[in-house]
Amino acid sequence: MVKLNKIYTRTGDDGSTGLVDGTRLGKDARRVRAYGDVDETNSVIGLVRLHLENRALDDKLSHIQNDLFDLGADLATPMPEKGDADSEYALRMSAAQTKRLEKDLDALNADLAPLNSFVLPGGSPPSAYLHQARTVCRRAERVCVALAAEAEVNPHALSYLNRLSDFLFVAARWCNDQGATDVKWVPGKNR
Repeated sequence: MVKLNKIYTRTGDDGSTGLVDGTRLGKDARRVRAYGDVDETNSVIGLVRLHLENRALDDKLSHIQNDLFDLGADLATPMPEKGDADSEYALRMSAAQTKRLEKDLDALNADLAPLNSFVLPGGSPPSAYLHQARTVCRRAERVCVALAAEAEVNPHALSYLNRLSDFLFVAARWCNDQGATDVKWVPGKNR
């Protein structure tokens, strides 16, 4: 259970931050950047929700925002060493969260015509913010992949981020009148 009585502790004034297991890392450490980029993705999704009129999509994004807090907690809790049990306090992403995301993605994608061009970020305000969330999510995924090269990372966290960026792309198209008002890339248009 999270309990925050005081927001500032001064413990990070030296440029370090604490992980769930008590380990201290520099605020520029790859693990900290990974969950920071996940947090930024979550913040952009919050902006999307300010512009949505569709309750069903808003509910899906609300679910995703909660998942992203789970993902941040997962990344802020190093995986146990080989042979050690995971902490009872460790919150880990699960395959079920990615499966739900895939189901929601497939439902939105069913309403869209196939693409015949790349799509430029834009169109409606929710679509533009969804594209921004997608690009931040891709950055989070790249940092998590780099983190996984140096430390064990829950594979469900990586799958979730990969699927989330796909979901955000499809949702952006869906918010542009089911793709009808997508802004299409025209190769060489400005030569």
